[in-house]
Amino acid sequence: MKTPANPLVFLILSVCLISLGLGVNGCGQSDPKPTTARAVSGQPVPVGVATAETRDMPIYLTGLGSVTAFNTVSVKSRVDGQLLQVNIKEGQFVKPKQLLALIDPRPYQVALSQAQATLFRDQAQLRDARLNYQRYQKLLQESGAMSQQQVDTQRATADQLEGAVRADQAQIDQQKLNLTYCHITAPIGGRVGIRMVDVGNIVHAADTTPMLVITQLQPISALFTLPEDNLPTVSSHMKNGPLSVEAYSRDDQTKLATGKLLTIDNQIDQSTGTGKLKATFDNKDNQLWPNQFINIRLLLEIRKNSTVIPSAAVQRGQQGAYVFVVKPDKTAEVRQVAVALTQNNVSSIASGIAPGDVVVVDGQDKLQAGSKVEPRGAANGSGGNGNAQATRGTS
Repeated sequence: MKTPANPLVFLILSVCLISLGLGVNGCGQSDPKPTTARAVSGQPVPVGVATAETRDMPIYLTGLGSVTAFNTVSVKSRVDGQLLQVNIKEGQFVKPKQLLALIDPRPYQVALSQAQATLFRDQAQLRDARLNYQRYQKLLQESGAMSQQQVDTQRATADQLEGAVRADQAQIDQQKLNLTYCHITAPIGGRVGIRMVDVGNIVHAADTTPMLVITQLQPISALFTLPEDNLPTVSSHMKNGPLSVEAYSRDDQTKLATGKLLTIDNQIDQSTGTGKLKATFDNKDNQLWPNQFINIRLLLEIRKNSTVIPSAAVQRGQQGAYVFVVKPDKTAEVRQVAVALTQNNVSSIASGIAPGDVVVVDGQDKLQAGSKVEPRGAANGSGGNGNAQATRGTS
């Protein structure tokens, strides 16, 4: 037979359970949401701001390119011989027709003298043959002492000697040309690269390795690509005059040179969907080098009196683009805007913002319409140099 439970035990257990429940409930309600308390208290939210401004906004298209020399010449010898002199230094800038090197001219001088002697001999024989022809012809006409066959044979002999004289003169011209080739001159102006052949070596006209390479650096050109969709726009703007092209370094931070767009290639690369364009640069300070990788910025146009703000101020929502505007009473107002275009960290606003409006560029995630704000870091609306690819905005 079981012993009945003690009523005191049940009472104690009941009291403990009630106390435990009250404690848990108190712990869950002791700390209300801090953000709700801040919102209710109306404490200003610190935000970064910038002022919308009116300015001229350049519109660029960007592409990747490489520098190419206008002219590159591999200087080789056109005659065989020993290299006697090299009159230039590696890395030196040379002018057209400047003497670069000298090949031993003595063998060709001797050959020239021999050709001149052969010419002198054949000229003497030609004079004698012509005199005999004249005598034979006179004897045939006056006395018939000579036959027509003898006269014709003498005339053929004179003609053969005249051909020999002409061949001798051609040989002389060849040797004079070889003497000219011994003096190697610069065919173009440019910068001399690393020398491939040293003084004292025998060079040949059939050598495949050049003696040196001259590269024209002033002016210089660059080839770059743009998406095929941009080519009609570029072509239409070219009708208004030459387009400006800027070359930037590999990291796209340093401006190297400014030039002009020369032409658009006559076909599109189907494998990449891009078109090739060529620009020229004066390169007076030699900042561009052949085969150098560069970033190209092609200036299409400059939009006058555009209202611009930092791109960080533009937010996207279900209704489209909007910005938070700080009103004079330091409260936030939500405005729908139409973005004309975005370029680097700058946006051109077609409507919704007026010059002088203060927009929030940092801290928008803490705001809602009517929130009190504490502006800090007021700045101009430019927000940067604006030298980057232009992309059409959405309203």
